[in-house]
Amino acid sequence: MTAVAKSTPTVVGTPDDSPITPSRLRFSDVIRAGSIGLRTRRLRTALSTVGVAIGIAAMVGVLGLSASSREDLAEQIRALGTNLLEVQAGEGFGRGSGTLPDTAVPMVSRIGAVTDVSSLTTVEGATVRRSDLVSEGITSGISVFAADTGLLATLHGEMREGRWLDETTSTFPAVVLGSTAADLLGVTSIDDEVRVYIAGDWYAVIGILGPVDIAEGLDRAAIIGIGTAETFVVGDDLAPGTLYVRTSETGIDAVRGVLPNTVNPQTPEEVEVSRPSDALAAQEAANTAFTSLFLGLGAVALLVGGIGIANVMVIAVIERRSEIGLRRALGATRAHIRRQFLTEALMLAFAGGVAGVAIGAGVTAVYAQYRHWTVVVPAVAVVGGLVAALVIGAIAGLYPASRAARLAPTVALRS
Repeated sequence: MTAVAKSTPTVVGTPDDSPITPSRLRFSDVIRAGSIGLRTRRLRTALSTVGVAIGIAAMVGVLGLSASSREDLAEQIRALGTNLLEVQAGEGFGRGSGTLPDTAVPMVSRIGAVTDVSSLTTVEGATVRRSDLVSEGITSGISVFAADTGLLATLHGEMREGRWLDETTSTFPAVVLGSTAADLLGVTSIDDEVRVYIAGDWYAVIGILGPVDIAEGLDRAAIIGIGTAETFVVGDDLAPGTLYVRTSETGIDAVRGVLPNTVNPQTPEEVEVSRPSDALAAQEAANTAFTSLFLGLGAVALLVGGIGIANVMVIAVIERRSEIGLRRALGATRAHIRRQFLTEALMLAFAGGVAGVAIGAGVTAVYAQYRHWTVVVPAVAVVGGLVAALVIGAIAGLYPASRAARLAPTVALRS
């Protein structure tokens, strides 16, 4: 009998004993997975970013316009200087006649810390017309002021065209027009020996002032010399109406304290002394208050945008439950799912933030140029806008991402 040899069966593909490696989700994979919903639902993505973009644009625009306005005020204060004082006579019941003594200018000029002093007086009853054929009632709101030769230097003003009053032109029928007054009278140039009709006489226009922010009404005025006003208009001595006093930087407080007694020793309580730069500083403080208010409104708009993102993400989780179940069945962990949907919310908010920063900066540039301001978009507005968008996106996406991660694979696949 022949013996049959038994062969040992060979097992092919015997598994090894190495441990199972947990699945990993690289950063590039997170970005790719998180952008799937944005790329496949573009209209929804665009509409969802609008809310965030509006909020960020409002915040960036408010900060940009506020910074541009403050820079403009700062430039005015620098041009004006904080060492200018304005002196006027008190008006009203028990406050005198509304004029200063004739000796006010020479008395103030004797104060040691005073560097310049000039007077400006309203010429009552005088009107300015382009022609004597124009009715006296049509004045276009232009006033007539009498000023001394040092007013332009005291106010740090500039001529747009022509020249300022001097010792000669201050005694003859010559006039300098404010910038707005020249436009209202149709005087664009003085090359053709232009004349205007003031209080029954013709006056040669020798210059046009640039804008002067500090002297109220000077832009809408025709300025003549004090001697001219006394000779051709009032026929008598003209008392000063307002004094502009320029002092040294260190002597402003000391001069302010002695001005009332110097101007009017008999009744110093009838003299009012103010610093024009204080009004600009108060305006800057008011702008800051409005900035806080509008920032609050922008924050509300941003919150509404965040709620919109949360709503969109919740809907996305409901719509994509089968995708979530398939990914979980293939080895994706809860952390992977959570990371995917949180990334999608962050990308959605970041897109809205970028659009909002661009819109806010654009609005700031357009409006600032319209107002002739220096365009200033603070870096804190740009960085803060993007950070705020990411924060609101993270908050809005946290709940939908957690909800997606809690879905069981079997339940998600059945849905």
